[in-house]
Amino acid sequence: MTEHVSQPQLADDEIDLRELFKAIWAGKWIVIVTTFVFSVAAVFYALSLPNIYKSEVTLAPVAEESGLRIPGQLGGLAALAGVNLGGAGGGDKSGLALEILKSRDFISRFIEQHDLYLPIMAAEGWDRTTNQLVVNQNIYNESSQQWVRKVNEPFQPKPSNLETFEAFKKLFSVNQDKTSGMVKLSVEHVSPYLAKAWADKLVKAINEEMRERELTEAERSIAYLNTQIAQTNIADVRAMLYSLIEEQTKTVMLANVRSEYVFKTIDPAVVPELKNSPKRALIVLFAVFLAGTLSCITIVFRHFYNK
Repeated sequence: MTEHVSQPQLADDEIDLRELFKAIWAGKWIVIVTTFVFSVAAVFYALSLPNIYKSEVTLAPVAEESGLRIPGQLGGLAALAGVNLGGAGGGDKSGLALEILKSRDFISRFIEQHDLYLPIMAAEGWDRTTNQLVVNQNIYNESSQQWVRKVNEPFQPKPSNLETFEAFKKLFSVNQDKTSGMVKLSVEHVSPYLAKAWADKLVKAINEEMRERELTEAERSIAYLNTQIAQTNIADVRAMLYSLIEEQTKTVMLANVRSEYVFKTIDPAVVPELKNSPKRALIVLFAVFLAGTLSCITIVFRHFYNK
């Protein structure tokens, strides 16, 4: 009984499959024309996209070991003075530096300092022969040197710092390998020279930022410790306070003499010769696949709907 039921069912499935192929074959010209149109449009679209170049730098956290150990009774005092009690190395400092590097405040100041509004918001290409940016005239008029883009409120013709920061986040990335601790910082742009220059400047800027922070903190700690020394006559306490001052003085010395304060460059950024994106061949192949799939689905749907 089961065999008699299953055989007609298999036959029906076979007939349906044949019917399906017949329907697609009958509409083969629709598939061919649709695929051709999509592929041509994809080629023009892919060619219209500018080349994006990626410059990458490899960094290593600078390790520091503190030989100073603070007794429990002076732990609170040392903490108030800003002294690193645990003798933590560059790992914690580099983690803080990475978060600062990705922060809106740091990137916004970086954009403002180097006046990056035009290359971020208005560049649409790069002329290899002249090594000049190709600027979108609908966004920025080079003749009058005015921002002319049409935007809705609350945006203005000239991009704001926050808007430029959001655009820069798409060009910039930084990641740390959890195993080795190595940091990869990369910048993408239509100009390979700007990509390399910005990567170098970002590394220099974060080292300078951390150096200034440590220097300011150490100087404040030294001033506080000197005040505490003047207020106590206990010899042991004064000796420990002088040790704390010595530790902070080392920090000041390192901050003044070491340019790569937090991150040491292992593999410097270079001007890329080959583009990183777009993948034009993949764009065209995806368009062909999409067109073929959609046209076949449409043909099958119309066939069974009419039937």
